[in-house]
Amino acid sequence: MISFPQIDPVIVRIGPLAVRWYGVMYLLGFAASYFIIRNLARLRNLPLTRDRLADLLFYAVLGVILGGRLGYVLFYNFSFFMSHPLQIFAVWEGGMSFHGGLLGVVLASLLYCLRFKLPVLLTGDIVVTAAPIGLGLGRLGNFINGELYGRVTDVPWGVVFPGGGPLPRHPSQLYEAVLEGLVLFVFLWVLHQRKVSTGIPFFCFFLLYGVFRFSVEFFRQPDAHLGFLWGGATMGQLLSLPMILFGVAGLIGRWRREAA
Repeated sequence: MISFPQIDPVIVRIGPLAVRWYGVMYLLGFAASYFIIRNLARLRNLPLTRDRLADLLFYAVLGVILGGRLGYVLFYNFSFFMSHPLQIFAVWEGGMSFHGGLLGVVLASLLYCLRFKLPVLLTGDIVVTAAPIGLGLGRLGNFINGELYGRVTDVPWGVVFPGGGPLPRHPSQLYEAVLEGLVLFVFLWVLHQRKVSTGIPFFCFFLLYGVFRFSVEFFRQPDAHLGFLWGGATMGQLLSLPMILFGVAGLIGRWRREAA
């Protein structure tokens, strides 16, 4: 059993303002995305100037925030927000959905590509490769906050979380940080270095993230207000299934096109 590290979620307070680790993780993720997208654009010959890259990140940030919040409202706590509609705008109180944020980024990037006449799949290949770093950092932020922890366990690395009762639990945030962050990024980066066909990194992202998230959900504590759903699955697993199917269908489509 491992004691939860006593890390203050707030780095520094300046009057009524508080700088939190979770927010810093988001900023670091967007900063890393800038350099990753810039380097991959050069490698894959995507015509993306600095100004265009800044615009693309602006679209992506809006997609993450709007999609993530709306996804949380629709998928995780719809009845509450319908009863308290003004709470939808209280994003500082937490409540973001990765699946909603991903959909928001995809739609925002698609609009960007159509507006500036960029190749959609190649741009998608590059954008999704930048995403895992932010995902991994976000999960570290969840761990520091002591939220989204795992189920009760007797493994030696189980952690007693402040809000999780007296029993040790899986540090599922760290599992996700490694799989959805480090492992996924390295895999996609290698695909780019090998200059695989356009679309392969994009669809691999959906497939692998879906598989990783679906697997980790077996160790993660379900949301208290949702619990287990159809067939004992969690909401995270149900939302990951379409990602897996989309990734598989996309890869099969690309391979058939190359074989034709």
